[in-house]
Amino acid sequence: MHLPEEGSLLRIFIGESDRHDGKPLYEWIVLQAREQGLAGATVLRGIMGFGASTRVIHTFKIERLSEDLPIIVEIVDVKEKLEAFIDLIDPHIKAGMVTLEKAEIKFYRADKH
Repeated sequence: MHLPEEGSLLRIFIGESDRHDGKPLYEWIVLQAREQGLAGATVLRGIMGFGASTRVIHTFKIERLSEDLPIIVEIVDVKEKLEAFIDLIDPHIKAGMVTLEKAEIKFYRADKH
């Protein structure tokens, strides 16, 4: 797969406890991204954060271990494909935030063993 130099970065901010059909929502999002032929997806687990629906700070401190830490799913591809993907996942995200920004792609390649 080839990506042009001008791409976009999609960031999906959700909670670790968010679910879709009993599975973690972030897992469902990554599987959907692969099915849609997007270039790739990465899931990042935050150590601290809060969101729109709760002003409670969720943290990874041992004395106050949260079961709903922040999750960020990042996907880079062309803007048009990412906008279509947003339309696909939007109805399944009950709480969270989605951002889309320009990204300059320096290279995208696979290791050829």
